[in-house]
Amino acid sequence: MTFFHDRRSFLRALATTASGTLAAQLLAVESAVSRELEDLSLALSSPDPYAGFHERYLLDPRVSYLNHGSIGTVPRVVHSAGLRYREICEENPWLHIWGGAWDEPREEVRNSSADILGCDPAEVAITHNTTEGFNLLAQGLPLGPGDEVLFSSLNHAGASVCWHHRAPVDGFQVRRFDVPLDEIPTMAAEDVVRVHAEAIRDETRVLVFPHIDNIVGLRHPMKELTDMARERGVEYVLVDGAQSLGMIPLDVRAAGVDAFATSPHKWIQSPKGLGLLYLRRELLAEVRPMWVTWGQDRWAGTARIYEDYGTRDLPEVLALGDALAFQRSLGEERKNTRYRELFHLLRDQVEARPGLRWRSPRRWEMGGILVAVQLLDAGAGEVSQMLFREHGVVVRPFPQPELNTLRVSPNLMNLPGEITRFLELL
Repeated sequence: MTFFHDRRSFLRALATTASGTLAAQLLAVESAVSRELEDLSLALSSPDPYAGFHERYLLDPRVSYLNHGSIGTVPRVVHSAGLRYREICEENPWLHIWGGAWDEPREEVRNSSADILGCDPAEVAITHNTTEGFNLLAQGLPLGPGDEVLFSSLNHAGASVCWHHRAPVDGFQVRRFDVPLDEIPTMAAEDVVRVHAEAIRDETRVLVFPHIDNIVGLRHPMKELTDMARERGVEYVLVDGAQSLGMIPLDVRAAGVDAFATSPHKWIQSPKGLGLLYLRRELLAEVRPMWVTWGQDRWAGTARIYEDYGTRDLPEVLALGDALAFQRSLGEERKNTRYRELFHLLRDQVEARPGLRWRSPRRWEMGGILVAVQLLDAGAGEVSQMLFREHGVVVRPFPQPELNTLRVSPNLMNLPGEITRFLELL
């Protein structure tokens, strides 16, 4: 340990001599981002705020991208900032990665992440994706024989497979129950709670659920589910937030959940390979880190201990901060108003077409801007390939017989005419 501390002290001393130049470089990037975001705010206050919004991204104009639920697209301003951070880093990589020069900017990103999550920065680990967060939980929670991990058929593989993989090692059990897909369109919050309550047993120690699932876009009421689970003796409530961060407002502390793992490369539109994990402060002493190097003592009592794996891509981490700033500039209320408009447009047009069936919640309050459209006369897999090959339309198929759906997940750059064209092609 002495070697590492001595090495870091030496590098920090070197970083101090270069701090003026570095500060000027980062300030230049920040100023460029600020100018772009000011222009964005002006454009959004115009009578036609989303005209030309597509130009703020690098999307191929021949592509109609309706698959943000799989992976989002980075705004030009965030992409440019990331490139500049990388250029700065490569001028002296060992200084910028290990010299402590970017410690403060990284923590500013953590603070911004905590703001959007609704928690304390010490409760946030900057991971690589939602799957990493759930693997950390599956390997780190103190589970054993007699314990059960429970989740539904709407749970994503990234929040499911890790439990099956770990169960034979620690001796706990994993159980999956079915959510009635045909009832999804008319479900209310109390119905979602009821379905989960009926599945909980005395041995259920962990409940996992998606905030918004990736198949039909059902919004799970976090606080109500958490309160119900606590009443029934469930110790850990863990949430997959990959489809909700950046789409709808969040307050994980108020919801009372123990952990919330998410992937900002979807709706936050950050660079790829970045994730966030909220761990309730009271849980930090219980979850073992998945990997460790030298920082456990230094970061004890914070979620930083779960990032203790050595070198990471700090330019991308800093660009996450710019992606969060971009989302803040859009405005939560304005963004949600637009998402609701697109949601209702999709629902109403799908229900008006005889060859299609709406398989998502009918009410926005129970869903999000990720919806499932069932094809009654053709295979979803083949149709999705045809749509992309012949028309440049990107959607996600779920060809299972009980679904046969195309998952549609537009974002702000997708105009109503684009939605209508997609449905006409079907």
